[in-house]
Amino acid sequence: MAVVNLRKSEVKKIIGNKKDEEIDHTLSMLSATVERIINDDVEVEIAPNRPDMLSEQGVLRALRSFTGKKKGLAEIEINKSGYQLIVEKSLPKNYPYGIACIVKGLKLDDDKIKEIIDIQEKIGTILLRKRKKGGIGFYPLNKISFPVRLRGLNPTEIKFRPLEFPKEINAKQILSQHPTGREYSHLLKEWDKYPVFIDAKNTIISMPPVINSQDVGKIDVNASDVFIEVTGVDYNLLKKIINIIIFALFDMGGKVYSIDCIQSNGKKETIPNVSPEKIKLSIENTNKLIGLNLKEKEIKELLERMGYSYNSNSEVLIPCYRADILHEVDLIEDIAIAYGYDKLIPEIPEISTIGEIDKKEIIKTKISEILIGLEFLETSSYHFVTKESVKKTNIPLREYTEVKSAKTDYTLLRNDLSLPLFKILSENIDVEYPH
Repeated sequence: MAVVNLRKSEVKKIIGNKKDEEIDHTLSMLSATVERIINDDVEVEIAPNRPDMLSEQGVLRALRSFTGKKKGLAEIEINKSGYQLIVEKSLPKNYPYGIACIVKGLKLDDDKIKEIIDIQEKIGTILLRKRKKGGIGFYPLNKISFPVRLRGLNPTEIKFRPLEFPKEINAKQILSQHPTGREYSHLLKEWDKYPVFIDAKNTIISMPPVINSQDVGKIDVNASDVFIEVTGVDYNLLKKIINIIIFALFDMGGKVYSIDCIQSNGKKETIPNVSPEKIKLSIENTNKLIGLNLKEKEIKELLERMGYSYNSNSEVLIPCYRADILHEVDLIEDIAIAYGYDKLIPEIPEISTIGEIDKKEIIKTKISEILIGLEFLETSSYHFVTKESVKKTNIPLREYTEVKSAKTDYTLLRNDLSLPLFKILSENIDVEYPH
């Protein structure tokens, strides 16, 4: 869980001059659990499945929609910058993607800068798994020359002054001498080359996902225009993350400008892409799962209160920043939230039965306890593995069954337990995958 601080005065602009108890109730119905309210500070806990609410701007945007102040899809204007980001093939194979955009006209002060850093850290921890799946960087635009390149270099070739450090050092020294470098050094330990952002003047901007340059990559109150980059292993996730960030900065008063991002595989896309995704919604399934008898018009109204749009083809248009919507069931959950869990009447199922543990499970548990007593290790792993993990072995990818339209980078059905077991071992002791 992540904690976000809201200004009570801003919350009251949306829900009216309510008492603290009513503020607590309204936010709780939106799945933002209120921890405490002190003076003008409202501290709320945000569930990991709503990364778009990891900022005050995100919570207030959801609250405006939830209360009916501004329903439906949030709109944002994208301007063209004409700039390019070029991602080179020299990057580490297990860190292949980078995207970027620009936000101008921000009126930054110390509090706003802290908010931006807070968004960066929360997303980096939750969606990027403490930077294991990627990193986020903010930079003053006026210090960068375009086009910018994301390139892989040998550690000894990388030399710059990292944030809050007195001198220029190379990449290996950053990982051993800089506090942030030491904290995240384990992420790069198996890489022959490290990723770096380099601008048109061959100035190193940063070494993602670890640290920015002190000279080029430090945001201060004078940086009204910022360059934003997101790098990592899952291209679709990176696009969601940059959309979460730019919507928050747009709500702060910034203007968003796109960058043409060319990936190492030749794919070119203008970022950000704020087009909504579409998912078909069954009214029958909705009523069956929630236990109601909602009409299509009512469902449309409830979806709009959660920030969606609904068209006549039973399609729901999903905001580009909702990284948590993977299936129709996720939409139905939001419909239930908009309807109000407190309005749902519990019913005792018309089933006469006695609950007991399945006899097979009793035997299974006993066998498990015996094996653990004999110093065996019990593991629980996913049924799916990633292409990157398979490539570390000599097993051809064609021997695996691939899932179509997978929502994560776990796309291959495992053939046996060996690959997950070696992954667990490699994360806990210094071993390599078998070849």
